[in-house]
Amino acid sequence: MTDAPRHICILGGGFGGLYTALRLSQLPWEDNPPTITLVDHRDRFLFLPLLYELVTGELETWEVAPPYADVLAGTQIRFRQAEVTNIDLAQKQVSLSQGSPLTYDYLVLALGGSTPMDMAPGVAEHALAFRTLQDAYHLKERLRILQASEADKIRVAVVGGGYSGVEVACKVAEHLGERGRVRLVERTDTVLRTSPEHNRQVAQKVLADLGVWVDLETAVENVTADTISLTYRGQTDILPVDVVLWTVGTRVNNIVASLPLKHNERQQVIVQPTLNAVDHPGLYALGDLADCRDAEGQQMPTTAQVALQQADFVGWNIWASLTDRPQLPFRYRHLGEMITLGTHRATLTGLGIELEGELAHVARRLAYLYRMPTLSHQIRVGLNWMTQPLRDVLSSLS
Repeated sequence: MTDAPRHICILGGGFGGLYTALRLSQLPWEDNPPTITLVDHRDRFLFLPLLYELVTGELETWEVAPPYADVLAGTQIRFRQAEVTNIDLAQKQVSLSQGSPLTYDYLVLALGGSTPMDMAPGVAEHALAFRTLQDAYHLKERLRILQASEADKIRVAVVGGGYSGVEVACKVAEHLGERGRVRLVERTDTVLRTSPEHNRQVAQKVLADLGVWVDLETAVENVTADTISLTYRGQTDILPVDVVLWTVGTRVNNIVASLPLKHNERQQVIVQPTLNAVDHPGLYALGDLADCRDAEGQQMPTTAQVALQQADFVGWNIWASLTDRPQLPFRYRHLGEMITLGTHRATLTGLGIELEGELAHVARRLAYLYRMPTLSHQIRVGLNWMTQPLRDVLSSLS
């Protein structure tokens, strides 16, 4: 290992990037560990599956989005807060929006994706995405203003019947209560198309219970400041709306899409089962921007669960490469699916178990607590969750 490359540069601090960095920092490097640099334009890690709870006030920012300074405390991982402006594969150099460029020996691409807001006229100008911390803040503030207004009804259209669309529709509908008029718009003939039957049926029932109107086989034609145009079987209706939430699609980072690597039609980087980019030893890609098939040839979905497991393999394979050990092909273990459906309701299918309601909600919280990035954060959040009911009781008595 004496003559091995020494600098590992990880671009993107989401599930794929942060957990790869943490995995690398935990492996046995003997006397000569490499330099590990994590780059992200934000100052906080976002535990994305809990973003919905920020909108409803169930959780606080520090629980869902701890600062990188806290997460990386006690490790040797260096953090650079900056935008990636260029990647030169030939020179093995990354240019950043601030500070000096980074020269690397191993590069990990984990920059994730963004929500495309150009899929219909008016979306970019008038709709809200729901993917980042700022998106959650914008939605929460928009709902607060509407709730404080004299409007009789608050009309919200959620576009996209996948996980994000269904989850945020349930949260918003419950949060607004009787004043809410929430509409879920989906192009295909069902919501949660890739979900297990149990989860799909439970979600459909909860959507109905909460009064969410579901428009299937419906396309968005146009969005204005106060209307949304929907087409169903050739007929277009223009409906009044106060908020349009856009949860459809993922677009690969432009810099990654322009790299001289093998890409699929969605501009994802095609990787081998070891998560190496094709024809580029020492360059790994994972998460939303990777077109990945595991050791069994299964096409991997771009979910947090997949990115978390990929991070373990990327970390291990870089360590193996540096210590003259064989790299391992990615083997995905599907642990099930959890969907939040309101403040105290969820649905869960996995490992032979099917749960719904409050029990599924508790199981979901515990599962995510276990997956939080560090033990110290797990303890802080866990203690806060356990003592919250007592604080609520004391608050009601005061």
